[in-house]
Amino acid sequence: MPLHGLLGKAATTVVTGAVGAAAYDLARTAYAKSSPRDTAVVLTSWGLRGTRRAEAAAENARLAVADVVAEAKGRIGEEVTPPGAADAGHAHEH
Repeated sequence: MPLHGLLGKAATTVVTGAVGAAAYDLARTAYAKSSPRDTAVVLTSWGLRGTRRAEAAAENARLAVADVVAEAKGRIGEEVTPPGAADAGHAHEH
């Protein structure tokens, strides 16, 4: 039985190594075919897309929490301020 577990772990290690080697070869080939500038542009575009998705997710989370808080305030009888009507918290005018 211990031999079976050892062979399973060895097979997993071999597969992981093969996948890693294939990914490394693919990245090296892609880098060799493109200029460093092209690589920088692609990586920057991926970063911008990721940032935009993160901003959208954060906004959705903020709105979901605001809905929960508003519903909770309504259930305990507190007055709920309409969206956008909250006081800015400072006395000067804009």
